[in-house]
Amino acid sequence: MAAAPREMNILSIQSWVAYGHVGNTSAVFPLQRLGAEVWAVNTVQFSNHTGYGDWTGDVFTGAQIGRLIDGIAARGALTRCDAVLSGYMGDAGIGEAVLDAVRRAKAANPHAIYCCDPVIGDDDTSVYVRPGIPEFMRDQALPQADIITPNRFEVEQLVGHACATLAGVKQAIAALQALGPRTVLVTSVRTDDTPDAALDMVVGEAGAFHRLRTPLLPLAVNGAGDALAALFLFHRLRTGDAAAALAEAGSAIYGLLRRTALAESREILTVAAQNEFVEPSERFLAIPC
Repeated sequence: MAAAPREMNILSIQSWVAYGHVGNTSAVFPLQRLGAEVWAVNTVQFSNHTGYGDWTGDVFTGAQIGRLIDGIAARGALTRCDAVLSGYMGDAGIGEAVLDAVRRAKAANPHAIYCCDPVIGDDDTSVYVRPGIPEFMRDQALPQADIITPNRFEVEQLVGHACATLAGVKQAIAALQALGPRTVLVTSVRTDDTPDAALDMVVGEAGAFHRLRTPLLPLAVNGAGDALAALFLFHRLRTGDAAAALAEAGSAIYGLLRRTALAESREILTVAAQNEFVEPSERFLAIPC
């Protein structure tokens, strides 16, 4: 794999946990392992992710996030910001702070891009964000985004129709692109032609669609989507090509999850499996579809 471009700088605004790997604790280390400089701004500081059912810690406000961005901007750093990455947004105030950071980064560096993981929910949990967040994602965040990385459940929430077929997924990608983002990566895709023992990801960019298929693994963990969004953003910046980025990111995530499944771990093995980010042990191709 080619080395990272010189001075790839990513502003990542996400949650943080002391134990485990979700949000920034899932996204920052893989990016750093690949050679990127990451400016991590944490929207919460929790003991562990909420999937355990109980946790301790604090939720930060949009004003607090804004002050941190002020401090980063005061260093002159935003002129060197290649991308802003965001994930779970606890409330609209956090969302507004994220979008303000995006506007400031793009004003300082017109080449900067925004990668939004529009976290809304999943099949096993349904919608788990606060009321108003899905609408905020659709009406405010997505129009500002260059790249979005929703799962299939989130796509259906955003476009209002099922994605039971590959044609339906592609139609949904086109509808999301009409809102603003030029690159749409849909994860956790199961359509009528996905084998029972497999899982798909589909990316759309510039009128082309590619699908990556990996074996379905026997595990249920949190944080894999956060790592995938970060890895896809990194490789999209590095290669300039969505299909190549999907192949690299999808292969790395599969290796990470395979190691996690073999260990029967409740948390993804972000540190123990770190070589998967640099040189995946098994490679999968993104095929035109």
